[in-house]
Amino acid sequence: MSSLSLSERLEILADAAKYDASCASSGTAKRHSRDGKGLGSTQGMGICHAYAPDGRCISLLKILLTNHCIFDCHYCVNRKSSNVRRARFTSKEVVDLTLNFYRRNYIEGLFLSSGIVKSSSHTMEQMIEVARSLREDHGFRGYLHLKTIPEADPELVERAGLWADRVSINVELPTETGLAKLAPDKDGKQIEGVIARIGDAIAEARDARKRFRHAPRFAPAGQSTQMIVGADEANDSQIIGRASHLYNRFHLRRVYYSAFSPIPDASAVLPLKRPPLIREHRLYQSDWLVRFYGFTANEVQQATDADGMLPLDIDPKLAWALGHRERFPVDINRAPREMLLRVPGLGTRAVAAVMQARRHHNLRLDDLARLTRSISKIRPFIVAADWRPTLLIDRLDLRARTAPPRQMELFG
Repeated sequence: MSSLSLSERLEILADAAKYDASCASSGTAKRHSRDGKGLGSTQGMGICHAYAPDGRCISLLKILLTNHCIFDCHYCVNRKSSNVRRARFTSKEVVDLTLNFYRRNYIEGLFLSSGIVKSSSHTMEQMIEVARSLREDHGFRGYLHLKTIPEADPELVERAGLWADRVSINVELPTETGLAKLAPDKDGKQIEGVIARIGDAIAEARDARKRFRHAPRFAPAGQSTQMIVGADEANDSQIIGRASHLYNRFHLRRVYYSAFSPIPDASAVLPLKRPPLIREHRLYQSDWLVRFYGFTANEVQQATDADGMLPLDIDPKLAWALGHRERFPVDINRAPREMLLRVPGLGTRAVAAVMQARRHHNLRLDDLARLTRSISKIRPFIVAADWRPTLLIDRLDLRARTAPPRQMELFG
């Protein structure tokens, strides 16, 4: 029995969970307990831990079951050789914490991960018991996200999807070489094999729900994964290619990127400094280009430099446009949607507004200015009813003139 109090263990295990970025609730089905038959809800407002696509804020209790671990991944603060305070919860304690936090209106769901204690299967059983107890014993209908352990028995991993809204399995690093060097206990092919089985189970469950109304749900919010950025030598082009492979082959809902952060008692094989945080941000922007803007991974990779790295001073869409000046300027009154989405400064909402507005009249520059906040960035790349750039697209200083004043700007 641990000598630490519950609050001390909560402090340790909540802090240890902060390194996992793949904590999101997008895509979950809306469940509620207005019918009096359950406890919890995935609706309403709360603490900002994650956002659904419609803007709903899902507040989550994000903890580890334990930070004890039998693995020795070099980049992990909880590796077995790390000198950190250790703690663990029982499954019942996690259930009680979740319910108590929910009743106080602190949370609307649970994100549960864990180090590996005794064995992968033993740990996975404890995590599944938390989800099972919440759902079956307490009728909890809030959001549940389980971080599954690919080394566990495959049947256990698949059982997790019967109770959780989302499951995630971290691929950890972008390349097999990096994984072998920094996480010798993990097997990339095994991880992909488990992701594939979970993906098949999700697809089968969705098909069954179409045919049979009461067929059981299986991870209705899909699965996600995470890659650590900057812990190994992988460049951005390799990371983009790896993410594309995961999306195309396994239909993941999200790939998350986590900038490597130096840890106490770090291994000599790790870098001494964390990569610039803006690098992580640029990778998320490249991810959005593929997921929402119609770019292929190969096109995004064209925005990288000779070393395969995305520029840090401008976003990848602007970098792509500057490298393909022959595709511009684009006529905002006639260009198809897919080309409008490639105009730097035009986001998906602005493009939708342009498509709607130009049905009624030809858009002028002032019209476009009312639909977007990035008109100065857009001007060199578009033609409007009263505007045509005069050699701006060929100016050598175009990059400097169109670069955003703030590094953390999105696409518009």
